[in-house]
Amino acid sequence: MFESRQVLLLADRRAARRVILADLSPHATTTSLLRVLPYVVGFVLKRGACVSFVTRSDNGDDMSMTIKTSALAFTALLGTTAMAAAECADPIKVGVLHSLSGTMAISETTLKDTMELLIENQNAAGGLLDCEIEAVVVDPASDWPLFAEKARELLTVNEVDVIFGSWTSVSRKSALPVLEELNGLMFYPVQYEGEESSKNVFYTGAAPNQQAIPATDYFLEELGVEKFALLGTDYVYPRTTNNILEAYLQDNGIPAEDIFVNYTPFGHSDWATIVADVVALGADGKQVGVISTINGDANIGFYKELAAAGISADDIPVVAFSVGEEELSGLDTSDLVGHLAAWNYFQSAESEANDEWVAAWKAKMGEERVTNDPMEAHYIGFNMWVNAVTEAGTTDVDAVREAMYGQEFPNLTGGTAVMLPNHHLAKPVLIGEITADGQFDIISQTEEVPGDAWTDYLPESAVLKSDWKDLGCGMYNTETETCIQLTSNY
Repeated sequence: MFESRQVLLLADRRAARRVILADLSPHATTTSLLRVLPYVVGFVLKRGACVSFVTRSDNGDDMSMTIKTSALAFTALLGTTAMAAAECADPIKVGVLHSLSGTMAISETTLKDTMELLIENQNAAGGLLDCEIEAVVVDPASDWPLFAEKARELLTVNEVDVIFGSWTSVSRKSALPVLEELNGLMFYPVQYEGEESSKNVFYTGAAPNQQAIPATDYFLEELGVEKFALLGTDYVYPRTTNNILEAYLQDNGIPAEDIFVNYTPFGHSDWATIVADVVALGADGKQVGVISTINGDANIGFYKELAAAGISADDIPVVAFSVGEEELSGLDTSDLVGHLAAWNYFQSAESEANDEWVAAWKAKMGEERVTNDPMEAHYIGFNMWVNAVTEAGTTDVDAVREAMYGQEFPNLTGGTAVMLPNHHLAKPVLIGEITADGQFDIISQTEEVPGDAWTDYLPESAVLKSDWKDLGCGMYNTETETCIQLTSNY
């Protein structure tokens, strides 16, 4: 005889998505099933997913039947009496994995605030799957190994359904093994070096072909730059990006001796020697340009040294990939006017959607607070995730992943972002000039450019593609037609 105490509710540690009714005798009665339906319906309403009815035959073998269904469909199947007994007991949990202290707090704190506002707005609109959404915020404190620990904590202790987080590539790569081990899902909102495509990450920031390559083209074609200083913080994103750019520049006729590359640690503050080296690069009269992958608060010292040396954008233009409105808000920008940044969004973008977003942000956070590109990436990623969860009827990672492919959502610059099978977005590329008020005058904007996980400018990567939807592989060799690996390079 089947009793309610014999119900076994099994779940993965993130979203509790399978309900298993175990030890049903093959002679279980309708009455005995009805005893447990309130428990089951409440469980499914909370999470949505699949229900497995497991019975035991007379010889002791298990026989199971799985029904994949949304909470709505399941409760309709069971009837209104069972539905009345169920309620959404716990919120859907969204992990927020951004540094609130340390060298990256200057950039990442705003992203934590962004997620809290997005979640607040979604709850005001009715929540998700009839549940409230709860932000679970942790502080990995700009400590890269701590990102792995905090990701594990979010997935196993807090049991979050999804994570939005990281800024630096080293922090993302720290979390990757945990995400892939536990089948967690993370949305990563910042430009990065590419050369990666994880099944467990959606990359909503720019790949190199959506930022670094177009910015370099602008230097070559519009500004006539003949010598390049590639200045970066010493970690994987600047080094990989600059490897790509060195190959690209040489393919475009810039000799190796006209490319100066320098790396500094996080938090670097003494820029006098490096700025002097950049100035010396142009001693022969050739136009010098700086491509900056400097990250965090080290940017403050770099721009201050440029100003102290009397270098204007007319003398040596700088295009930055990690400096936006938030970083400029802590600087006197009067000496930085005319220097450039390349992103997929600026606060100054003219669109009705952006006007509404900026107004909502300032109303919540204060008139002095600014918006920036990684915020838009979270704005797009979160709304796509909400729509995918709604479409799937569950927060189950595998179901949501499938529902993400082809998701479209209006970006804040007037176009439409599209999620591709390689887990990257199609997004426009914008180049902006710094203005005296710390904003950007948009001087160049493309149509939507599909993000490319593997660059065409490194021979070993040019033969690779990512297609999780149809090929089920993030590192597929198009020459051998084989999947090289399913997990990421850490």
